[in-house]
Amino acid sequence: MNLAACLAEAGSPVLLVDVDPQANASGGLGVSGRDRVTIADVLLDGVPLEEAVLASSVSNLDLVPSSSDLAGAAVELPARANRERLLAAALRGVRDRYRYVFLDCPPSLDLLTVNALAAADRLIVPVQCEYYALEGLSRLMETVAAVQERLNPALRVTGMLMTMHDARTRVSGDVIGEVRRHFPQLAFRTVVPRNVRLAEAPSYGEPVIRYDPHCAGADAYFEAAKEVAARG
Repeated sequence: MNLAACLAEAGSPVLLVDVDPQANASGGLGVSGRDRVTIADVLLDGVPLEEAVLASSVSNLDLVPSSSDLAGAAVELPARANRERLLAAALRGVRDRYRYVFLDCPPSLDLLTVNALAAADRLIVPVQCEYYALEGLSRLMETVAAVQERLNPALRVTGMLMTMHDARTRVSGDVIGEVRRHFPQLAFRTVVPRNVRLAEAPSYGEPVIRYDPHCAGADAYFEAAKEVAARG
Protein backbone atom coordinates (compact mmCIF):
# COMPACT_ATOMS: atom_id res chain seq x y z
CA MET A 1 0.00 0.00 0.00
CA ASN A 2 2.79 2.43 0.87
CA LEU A 3 4.65 1.68 -2.37
CA ALA A 4 1.50 2.27 -4.39
CA ALA A 5 0.86 5.55 -2.56
CA CYS A 6 4.41 6.78 -3.19
CA LEU A 7 4.20 6.10 -6.92
CA ALA A 8 0.80 7.79 -7.07
CA GLU A 9 2.10 10.84 -5.22
CA ALA A 10 4.87 11.03 -7.83
CA GLY A 11 2.22 11.44 -10.53
CA SER A 12 1.66 7.93 -11.86
CA PRO A 13 -1.94 6.66 -12.13
CA VAL A 14 -2.09 3.65 -9.80
CA LEU A 15 -4.74 1.06 -9.01
CA LEU A 16 -4.42 -0.91 -5.78
CA VAL A 17 -6.44 -4.13 -5.65
CA ASP A 18 -6.75 -5.55 -2.14
CA VAL A 19 -6.84 -9.34 -2.55
CA ASP A 20 -6.44 -10.06 1.16
CA PRO A 21 -9.50 -11.02 3.29
CA GLN A 22 -7.87 -9.16 6.19
CA ALA A 23 -8.29 -5.96 4.10
CA ASN A 24 -5.23 -4.27 5.61
CA ALA A 25 -4.48 -2.29 2.45
CA SER A 26 -8.05 -1.01 2.37
CA GLY A 27 -8.03 -0.08 6.05
CA GLY A 28 -4.66 1.59 5.61
CA LEU A 29 -6.36 3.99 3.20
CA GLY A 30 -9.29 4.55 5.52
CA VAL A 31 -11.71 2.41 3.50
CA SER A 32 -14.06 -0.19 4.94
CA GLY A 33 -15.46 -2.98 2.78
CA ARG A 34 -18.85 -2.74 4.46
CA ASP A 35 -21.84 -1.69 2.35
CA ARG A 36 -19.85 -1.30 -0.85
CA VAL A 37 -18.75 -3.42 -3.80
CA THR A 38 -15.46 -5.18 -3.07
CA ILE A 39 -13.09 -7.65 -4.70
CA ALA A 40 -15.12 -10.40 -3.00
CA ASP A 41 -18.13 -9.45 -5.14
CA VAL A 42 -15.92 -9.46 -8.23
CA LEU A 43 -14.35 -12.88 -7.67
CA LEU A 44 -17.23 -14.70 -6.00
CA ASP A 45 -20.26 -13.17 -7.72
CA GLY A 46 -18.91 -12.00 -11.09
CA VAL A 47 -19.53 -8.27 -10.53
CA PRO A 48 -17.49 -6.20 -13.04
CA LEU A 49 -14.33 -4.93 -11.40
CA GLU A 50 -15.04 -1.40 -12.64
CA GLU A 51 -17.96 -1.25 -10.20
CA ALA A 52 -15.60 -1.81 -7.26
CA VAL A 53 -13.07 0.91 -8.16
CA LEU A 54 -13.12 3.98 -5.95
CA ALA A 55 -10.88 7.01 -5.59
CA SER A 56 -8.72 7.08 -2.47
CA SER A 57 -7.60 10.08 -0.46
CA VAL A 58 -4.24 9.97 -2.28
CA SER A 59 -4.07 11.74 -5.64
CA ASN A 60 -3.80 9.36 -8.61
CA LEU A 61 -4.47 6.30 -6.42
CA ASP A 62 -7.64 4.26 -6.96
CA LEU A 63 -8.59 1.29 -4.81
CA VAL A 64 -10.55 -1.92 -5.18
CA PRO A 65 -11.24 -2.68 -1.53
CA SER A 66 -11.47 -6.05 0.16
CA SER A 67 -13.60 -7.36 3.01
CA SER A 68 -13.87 -10.39 5.25
CA ASP A 69 -16.36 -11.84 2.74
CA LEU A 70 -13.34 -12.77 0.63
CA ALA A 71 -12.51 -15.48 3.18
CA GLY A 72 -15.22 -17.54 1.47
CA ALA A 73 -12.97 -17.85 -1.57
CA ALA A 74 -11.18 -20.80 0.01
CA VAL A 75 -14.46 -22.72 -0.10
CA GLU A 76 -16.08 -21.39 -3.26
CA LEU A 77 -13.26 -20.87 -5.77
CA PRO A 78 -11.91 -24.44 -5.98
CA ALA A 79 -15.18 -25.53 -7.60
CA ARG A 80 -15.08 -22.81 -10.27
CA ALA A 81 -13.99 -23.34 -13.85
CA ASN A 82 -10.74 -21.54 -14.70
CA ARG A 83 -10.45 -20.73 -11.00
CA GLU A 84 -6.80 -19.61 -11.16
CA ARG A 85 -7.52 -16.92 -13.78
CA LEU A 86 -10.59 -15.19 -12.35
CA LEU A 87 -8.67 -12.12 -11.24
CA ALA A 88 -6.77 -11.87 -14.53
CA ALA A 89 -10.07 -11.91 -16.41
CA ALA A 90 -11.59 -9.28 -14.11
CA LEU A 91 -8.65 -6.91 -14.61
CA ARG A 92 -8.71 -6.90 -18.41
CA GLY A 93 -11.08 -3.97 -18.65
CA VAL A 94 -9.09 -1.62 -16.39
CA ARG A 95 -5.37 -2.39 -16.76
CA ASP A 96 -4.78 0.06 -19.58
CA ARG A 97 -6.06 2.98 -17.50
CA TYR A 98 -3.17 2.83 -15.04
CA ARG A 99 0.61 3.01 -15.12
CA TYR A 100 0.76 0.54 -12.23
CA VAL A 101 -1.73 -2.00 -10.89
CA PHE A 102 -0.76 -3.35 -7.47
CA LEU A 103 -2.29 -6.60 -6.21
CA ASP A 104 -1.95 -6.83 -2.43
CA CYS A 105 -1.87 -10.53 -1.59
CA PRO A 106 -2.73 -12.43 1.59
CA PRO A 107 0.18 -13.77 3.65
CA SER A 108 -0.47 -17.32 2.52
CA LEU A 109 0.05 -19.35 -0.65
CA ASP A 110 -3.62 -20.03 -1.29
CA LEU A 111 -5.83 -19.76 -4.37
CA LEU A 112 -6.17 -15.99 -3.95
CA THR A 113 -2.39 -15.61 -4.14
CA VAL A 114 -2.25 -17.92 -7.15
CA ASN A 115 -4.91 -15.76 -8.84
CA ALA A 116 -2.78 -12.68 -8.22
CA LEU A 117 0.36 -14.37 -9.57
CA ALA A 118 -1.53 -15.56 -12.64
CA ALA A 119 -2.69 -11.98 -13.29
CA ALA A 120 0.61 -10.21 -12.60
CA ASP A 121 3.49 -9.23 -14.85
CA ARG A 122 5.92 -8.60 -12.00
CA LEU A 123 6.22 -9.67 -8.39
CA ILE A 124 7.62 -7.59 -5.55
CA VAL A 125 8.35 -9.80 -2.56
CA PRO A 126 8.31 -8.15 0.89
CA VAL A 127 10.69 -9.99 3.22
CA GLN A 128 10.44 -9.30 6.93
CA CYS A 129 13.86 -9.26 8.56
CA GLU A 130 13.03 -12.24 10.75
CA TYR A 131 14.29 -15.82 10.71
CA TYR A 132 11.12 -17.57 9.53
CA ALA A 133 10.78 -15.19 6.59
CA LEU A 134 13.58 -17.08 4.83
CA GLU A 135 11.60 -20.33 4.99
CA GLY A 136 8.52 -18.59 3.61
CA LEU A 137 10.60 -17.05 0.83
CA SER A 138 11.75 -20.48 -0.32
CA ARG A 139 8.17 -21.78 -0.52
CA LEU A 140 7.05 -18.65 -2.36
CA MET A 141 9.74 -19.05 -5.01
CA GLU A 142 8.62 -22.64 -5.57
CA THR A 143 5.05 -21.42 -6.06
CA VAL A 144 6.22 -18.72 -8.47
CA ALA A 145 8.06 -21.32 -10.54
CA ALA A 146 4.93 -23.49 -10.70
CA VAL A 147 2.79 -20.51 -11.77
CA GLN A 148 5.32 -19.58 -14.46
CA GLU A 149 5.24 -23.12 -15.80
CA ARG A 150 1.48 -23.71 -15.70
CA LEU A 151 -0.33 -20.37 -15.77
CA ASN A 152 1.76 -17.28 -16.46
CA PRO A 153 5.08 -17.63 -18.28
CA ALA A 154 5.42 -13.82 -18.38
CA LEU A 155 5.57 -13.50 -14.59
CA ARG A 156 8.94 -12.38 -13.25
CA VAL A 157 10.23 -11.40 -9.84
CA THR A 158 11.24 -7.76 -10.06
CA GLY A 159 12.65 -7.44 -6.56
CA MET A 160 12.72 -8.37 -2.90
CA LEU A 161 12.12 -5.59 -0.40
CA MET A 162 13.39 -6.15 3.12
CA THR A 163 11.05 -4.71 5.74
CA MET A 164 10.81 -4.34 9.53
CA HIS A 165 14.58 -4.09 9.84
CA ASP A 166 15.80 -3.59 13.40
CA ALA A 167 19.46 -2.60 13.45
CA ARG A 168 19.67 -3.58 17.13
CA THR A 169 19.19 -7.27 16.40
CA ARG A 170 21.63 -9.63 14.75
CA VAL A 171 18.93 -11.64 12.98
CA SER A 172 17.81 -8.61 10.94
CA GLY A 173 21.27 -8.19 9.49
CA ASP A 174 21.59 -11.93 8.92
CA VAL A 175 18.35 -12.04 6.91
CA ILE A 176 19.43 -9.12 4.73
CA GLY A 177 22.78 -10.78 4.14
CA GLU A 178 21.21 -14.11 3.19
CA VAL A 179 18.72 -12.55 0.77
CA ARG A 180 21.44 -10.51 -0.90
CA ARG A 181 23.73 -13.54 -1.10
CA HIS A 182 21.13 -15.83 -2.69
CA PHE A 183 19.36 -13.18 -4.79
CA PRO A 184 21.97 -10.50 -5.53
CA GLN A 185 20.14 -9.11 -8.58
CA LEU A 186 16.72 -9.09 -6.93
CA ALA A 187 17.34 -7.63 -3.48
CA PHE A 188 16.38 -3.96 -3.29
CA ARG A 189 19.07 -1.60 -2.07
CA THR A 190 16.46 0.05 0.12
CA VAL A 191 15.65 -1.56 3.46
CA VAL A 192 12.51 -0.46 5.32
CA PRO A 193 13.18 -0.06 9.06
CA ARG A 194 10.92 -0.75 11.99
CA ASN A 195 9.41 2.65 12.60
CA VAL A 196 6.79 3.85 15.07
CA ARG A 197 5.20 6.28 12.61
CA LEU A 198 5.02 3.55 9.98
CA ALA A 199 3.19 1.31 12.45
CA GLU A 200 0.83 4.08 13.55
CA ALA A 201 -0.25 5.28 10.09
CA PRO A 202 -2.77 2.49 9.25
CA SER A 203 -4.72 3.14 12.45
CA TYR A 204 -5.35 6.65 11.13
CA GLY A 205 -6.40 5.37 7.70
CA GLU A 206 -3.46 6.98 5.95
CA PRO A 207 -0.35 5.78 4.11
CA VAL A 208 2.81 6.80 5.90
CA ILE A 209 3.65 9.43 3.27
CA ARG A 210 0.51 11.31 4.33
CA TYR A 211 0.69 10.55 8.03
CA ASP A 212 4.32 11.60 8.46
CA PRO A 213 6.13 12.19 5.15
CA HIS A 214 9.42 13.00 6.87
CA CYS A 215 9.79 9.91 9.07
CA ALA A 216 12.32 7.16 8.37
CA GLY A 217 9.62 4.77 7.16
CA ALA A 218 8.29 7.25 4.61
CA ASP A 219 11.79 8.01 3.37
CA ALA A 220 12.44 4.30 2.88
CA TYR A 221 9.26 3.73 0.90
CA PHE A 222 9.99 6.73 -1.31
CA GLU A 223 13.39 5.23 -2.11
CA ALA A 224 11.84 1.81 -2.72
CA ALA A 225 9.31 3.38 -5.10
CA LYS A 226 12.19 4.90 -7.07
CA GLU A 227 13.72 1.45 -7.40
CA VAL A 228 10.40 0.00 -8.59
CA ALA A 229 10.12 2.70 -11.24
CA ALA A 230 13.75 2.21 -12.32
CA ARG A 231 13.32 -1.54 -12.68
CA GLY A 232 10.48 -0.98 -15.13
